[in-house]
Amino acid sequence: MGMMPLLAVGAGALCVLVLVAFAFAGPSPERARARRLALVRERYGETAAALSAVQARGIAAARANKMDAAAMRYLPRPDALKKRLAMTGKTWTVGQYGMATVGCALFVALGLMVLNLPVALSVLLAIAVGAGIPHMTVSFHIRRRVTRFTAKFPDAIELLVRGLRSGLPITETIGVVGQEIDGPVGVEFRAITDRMRIGRTLDAALQETADRLGTPEFQFFVISIAIQRETGGNLAETLANLATVLRTRFQMKLKIKAMSSESKASAYIVGSLPFIVFAMIWMVNASYMRNFFVDPRLIIAGVGGLVWMGIGVFIMAKMVSFEI
Repeated sequence: MGMMPLLAVGAGALCVLVLVAFAFAGPSPERARARRLALVRERYGETAAALSAVQARGIAAARANKMDAAAMRYLPRPDALKKRLAMTGKTWTVGQYGMATVGCALFVALGLMVLNLPVALSVLLAIAVGAGIPHMTVSFHIRRRVTRFTAKFPDAIELLVRGLRSGLPITETIGVVGQEIDGPVGVEFRAITDRMRIGRTLDAALQETADRLGTPEFQFFVISIAIQRETGGNLAETLANLATVLRTRFQMKLKIKAMSSESKASAYIVGSLPFIVFAMIWMVNASYMRNFFVDPRLIIAGVGGLVWMGIGVFIMAKMVSFEI
């Protein structure tokens, strides 16, 4: 391989890394606060420079909205995607997700074409990587946030119980939890308090948070409060029992994860072994493996093997997944 293909691959990789970093790098709270203060000063200033700066910011915001609108038009299921991005707790938008998808796909397509791989294989791998890497990134952040929320949520409920037993109303106790508990639990409880301050009812604010989180633990909490508001009873005792149940449930999940880790590792190894062998043989004798994309018999055999592997992975995933 000459110098020009290497330079092309390096330049493409650098551009894609910059696009992905720009797409998934959300603004920090300090910069956002400083930007809002500067916007207020500029808005109420009387100089022409201040007015032009405000107009420039409005144009930039309009461009960002246009990018989101274009991404929601072409990406499948944009409403579900927007909900998934909100579940990460990040400031990612649908437009940034679309930029990351296109960047990853272009990078993989250019790299594979430089390596003289067949066009059909390059396009298929580019589509798979472009759609897979952003999706897996979002799923990883959702799982990590939900895990952190589930681990801290029983502590938040116990703090609620102590506040209720001391005589505080449920609305003030939720505000205390939002100030005292860090991580995703504190963020969500502060959001509930903010919604109630602007006129939302407690039930509506809790249900909005439950819909965004999508966790059964918080749904249990919402149902417990709703039942107590309708039927009466000791809310502190109910929430104390719920905290115990949720803590035991979380411990059971950890035990199941530890017991099924060997089976999951075996599934990963068995599932990735054919692709590793294919890549190794391709590196040794590429012309021999090209027949899989030319000979109809080998194409049918390869597709059949992928179908059977998919069925096996699906069965193994069902075998090691347990509902609690």
